[in-house]
Amino acid sequence: MSGAANAARGEASLRVRGETLVLRPSFAALVAAEREVGSLFALVERAAAGRLTLAELVALLWHCLRDPAPMSREEFAESVTAGGIAAATPALKMLIAQILGGR
Repeated sequence: MSGAANAARGEASLRVRGETLVLRPSFAALVAAEREVGSLFALVERAAAGRLTLAELVALLWHCLRDPAPMSREEFAESVTAGGIAAATPALKMLIAQILGGR
């Protein structure tokens, strides 16, 4: 993956399998995530209530990858899980902020 995350563009970084992946919550990415997990506003509410599922977290992160992943989705999901939810939380917070506030 090339380049670092640009916070001014609403991007976030996520370390997966020793690589830094950049997440960009573009309109197309958020629409793709919403098709899979349902309303993003409902997803934000579940996250705030501590009820966000691992599958929803991985789906949102996957669809927001700025560049093609250097691994399969299954490998990505396993790696996010192995890295721990706490490691994905900063990226999730940035994505939620973008969903709620836009750029």
